[in-house]
Amino acid sequence: MSVTMTATVAKGHAMTRARVAVIRCATYDTPAVEDAVTRGLALLGGAEAFVHPGERIVLKPNLLVASAPEKAVTTHPAVFSAVARALAAAGAELSWGDSPGVGSGLGAGKRAGIAEAAASIGIPVADFEHGRVMPFPDGRLIKQFTIAEGVAAADGLVSLPKLKTHALTRMTAAIKNQFGCVPGFLKGEFHTKMPNVELFSQMLVDLNLLLKPRLYVMDAIVGMEGNGPRNGDPREVGVLLFSSDPVAIDAVGCRIMTLDPALVETIVYGERWGLGSASDIELVGDELPVIEDYRVNRAPVSTTRGLGSAFGKRLLAPRPYIIEERCTRCGTCVKVCPVDPKAVDWQGSDRAAVPVHSYDRCIRCYCCQEMCPERAIEVKTPLLGRLIRR
Repeated sequence: MSVTMTATVAKGHAMTRARVAVIRCATYDTPAVEDAVTRGLALLGGAEAFVHPGERIVLKPNLLVASAPEKAVTTHPAVFSAVARALAAAGAELSWGDSPGVGSGLGAGKRAGIAEAAASIGIPVADFEHGRVMPFPDGRLIKQFTIAEGVAAADGLVSLPKLKTHALTRMTAAIKNQFGCVPGFLKGEFHTKMPNVELFSQMLVDLNLLLKPRLYVMDAIVGMEGNGPRNGDPREVGVLLFSSDPVAIDAVGCRIMTLDPALVETIVYGERWGLGSASDIELVGDELPVIEDYRVNRAPVSTTRGLGSAFGKRLLAPRPYIIEERCTRCGTCVKVCPVDPKAVDWQGSDRAAVPVHSYDRCIRCYCCQEMCPERAIEVKTPLLGRLIRR
């Protein structure tokens, strides 16, 4: 099967046609996943098209937090193993890692099953705790990044994203996966410096232009919908996606969700700034599933709308809110809030009460919603904002 997918995202920028392999796979059983990975890579020229013998290659799964595979928060270990074995057979010297939102990459990897899968193949964990400053004079917005030492020292990077919804960027997959190459709490600094979805997405595009992952294999056998990227619901999709183009593979992920890629700023700026193509994509392999009732934010307004004025911020902008009956007072939301003073905090010294948001300080990064371990924080647009949107 070979079809062309056309989407209008950016004008005036001619891009090379991108190829995305779509491989149906309904289960995480090892033989099925290994067969799907073999087929997908073959459609792109084989593993040898992306790695060479002796090269040091880092595998970057999505390890947002320490979460069991069945929660659909992290890249499934069966996908990790199948890709790793294929690249190792091509002669690559592999390592793996990620920098989660909270905790360590190794801890998250153990909970997600990635560490055990890597150990069974003899793949060591890379250093994602320490960083190296990497100049990027060609960056459109960011001129240097601090990158995890394991990534900075490697010859190449292979990205293994998970298809999920996201409060800030609407969907998270290939482009956003590289944010985990920024170590530790340095990620929070980007949220404070890039206080809206447009700037934050531009930063992510620059990051990908710097790192240039060679291959993206997206785990969409089971994706996430609803209150993602941590607290949404697993959604059976039944495919693996393969591409060397992160813009194209994310645009195809949008198609699965029935989400207009023109609403996803990482895709818009990714194409505009030359990271890849969303407007000329060749799909090869199997038929792409299109799920019309996939629960994702399709509203035409910005996810950070209204931040330009105090009035808009208070009455128009979407905002995180805490569902008190679910809150366990763990304090994760307070810990991960990047704003100083905190936009969500305890009420004085009372740790028995639910933390409270100060929306005048909130930059709508939604880190609190993203990292809450209890599904106790959701993003809601105020009534006036909903009326204007309609």
